Amino acid sequence: MTQEEKTQEFYANIIDSVGDGVIVIDTTGRVALMNPAAEEITGISRRQAQGNLFSALFRDVEILREMAEKTAATGMSISDHENIVIRKAKHLTPVSATTCPLMLASGEMTGTILILRDLTSIRDLEDAVRHADRLSTLGTLAAGLAHEIKNPLGGIKGAAQLLDLELPEESELRDNVRIMVREVERVNRIVEELLALASPRRLTLAPVNLHKVLGDIVTLQKRATEGRKISFLQQFDPSIPPILVDEGLLTQLFLNLIKNAVEAVDDGGLVRITSRVISDYSLTQKGERRSRMVAVEVSDDGPGIPKEQLEQLFTPFFTTKAKGTGLGLAICQKIVSEHRGMIKVESDPGKGTTFTVMVPLIQ
Repeated sequence: MTQEEKTQEFYANIIDSVGDGVIVIDTTGRVALMNPAAEEITGISRRQAQGNLFSALFRDVEILREMAEKTAATGMSISDHENIVIRKAKHLTPVSATTCPLMLASGEMTGTILILRDLTSIRDLEDAVRHADRLSTLGTLAAGLAHEIKNPLGGIKGAAQLLDLELPEESELRDNVRIMVREVERVNRIVEELLALASPRRLTLAPVNLHKVLGDIVTLQKRATEGRKISFLQQFDPSIPPILVDEGLLTQLFLNLIKNAVEAVDDGGLVRITSRVISDYSLTQKGERRSRMVAVEVSDDGPGIPKEQLEQLFTPFFTTKAKGTGLGLAICQKIVSEHRGMIKVESDPGKGTTFTVMVPLIQ
């Protein structure tokens, strides 16, 4: 291999290793080079693209065509980070794009370089931050309201219990008094959940074996669902080490999600819990480095959730259950946010629902 061939191979390896998509368009408007990241983002293979007109390959993405044409005509660099969406199969992928001229050392322009970046994870993080901000505002209001409610509730319960003691044993009114006490206790539980949602907590962090926590929850749910013929499938990545989290809060989080999945399926249904490591952005504080994240998915093959309900799932007091308070998922989101992670939900009506929790892999 000559020195020139070695140099070309070296540069080709650099382009192929870049995490952003790179497409080079020659002066005739045809694709001359495409790296694996660009194949992944666009859903178009290198073999399919090489030598074909860029305008034909991206006929459905007008903004990309216009950017490439303008750069080819003027030599200007152009960027768009907001308005471009690429359809791949049934999925829409938001991307940022930059086009810039490909210049020789002599200054001659020999083509156009298009750089694509998948914005899916960044959009997910933006959604998580918006949810956290909304939750914080609602939480402040809820905290004040909860404190105001707890005092009169205590008075009502105490008076009802005294009345119960005063009434004769055979009195029919005692049943009414006991209903009052039971309902006051139910309202008190809702208030306690509101306070949990609103109050800032100090996390008790310690190394926790995530798979042991999940395994214990599954064991409990198997006992609770005996006779219902529900299958549990656990697919855990054995390479995940103990991570620094609050074990009590994480147990509450996954118990809620797994119970929801169990309630969503019929007899013969399947609940799947999986774990994996992903390289992604985490909600770290300023000055901290980016870290890998652990993703835990809780899936069910139940009826799924309609799109109009999906957008409101984490809103306090929104519930589809007859006896639900609508605070469970809001509290789950708060727990994830306190661990500087994120939670998202995907559902396909008629096929099932998947909740994904991501927390930083900190040891």
